[in-house]
Amino acid sequence: MSTPPIQWYPGHIAKAERSLKEQLKRVDVVLEVRDARIPLATRHPQVQEWIASKTKVLVLNRVDMISPAVRQLWTQWFLQHGEKPYFTNAQQGEGVVAISKAAAEAGVEVNKKRSDRGLLPRPVRAVVIGFPNVGKSALINRLLKKRVVESARRAGVTKQLRWVRISDQIELLDAPGIIPWKLDDQDAAFKLAICDDIGEASYDNQRVAAALVDLLNDLIVTDPDLLPQSPLKSRYELDSAPFSGEEYLQNLADQRNKGDIERTARQMLNDFRKGLFGAIPLDLPPQPQ
Repeated sequence: MSTPPIQWYPGHIAKAERSLKEQLKRVDVVLEVRDARIPLATRHPQVQEWIASKTKVLVLNRVDMISPAVRQLWTQWFLQHGEKPYFTNAQQGEGVVAISKAAAEAGVEVNKKRSDRGLLPRPVRAVVIGFPNVGKSALINRLLKKRVVESARRAGVTKQLRWVRISDQIELLDAPGIIPWKLDDQDAAFKLAICDDIGEASYDNQRVAAALVDLLNDLIVTDPDLLPQSPLKSRYELDSAPFSGEEYLQNLADQRNKGDIERTARQMLNDFRKGLFGAIPLDLPPQPQ
C-alpha cells in the first residue's frame, strides 16, 4: 500500500510554524498542552528544540478521561524524565490555578533578570502550544476566567496568533494547533485520529475505529487493571475479545446498523471521544527495556 493510512496536507503547517517560531522569540514561558489519554502521541518532536532554554510548563489536559492510577503512572514517569506534569480538565476548570501559578513563578525569574540589568518589570509573556483540539483554547478561557477564545470539540478552531492579557502579571499568546510535517509513527497517528487531535487530517473512519478496537483488545490483555472492564461489551453488548478490529466493526454494524460500517465506525469514535466507554488511556508509560 503506497499511501500511509493517515496523512495530512502541510500547506498551512509551514505558515503556522514560521509564525510561531517568530513569536517564541518574544515569550518567556511555554505552556505545552497535551492530551492526557495520549501524552506521547501528542508530543510534537520539535517543541523542545524551538523552546531552547525557555521555561516550559507541561499540561496534560482531559485528566477526567483517564483513571487516577494512570495519572499516577504518568506523574512518576515524567518526574523520572525531569519534567513535572500539570493535569487539567480545562472544560471544567480543574487544575487551572496551578498552571497560572507556575507561569507567574517563571515571570518572577524573568523580572529578576530584568532588574539585574536595570530594566523595569513587565508582565510575563506566555504561549500556549500543542496539537489541534487538545484543549488549548478552553485552557486560555479558564485562565482568563472568561470566554475570549473560541473553543470547540473540533480541531483547527484557532487560526491565527494573538495576545490576550490574563492579569497584571501575565500576557498570553494563543497559537493555532501545530502538527509535525509528517508522522512516521503510524501507531501514534492512529491514536491522534482516534482522539480527534490532528486537525485537518485525512483518515478513514473505518480503519481508525478498527484500530481503536485492536488497541483496546491489546490493552485489556496487557493492562486490564488500568481500564474499565470490557468497555466495548459494556457499551454495545458485543464482546470484542474474539474478533479483530475489522471483524468486530462488521459484526457490530450487522447487529446495530443494518450492516452500515461507516455509520458504526463514526458512532464508535464519537462514543470514545465523549468518554462513553469510561476512562481509557491509549498511551501508557513505556516500560524500561
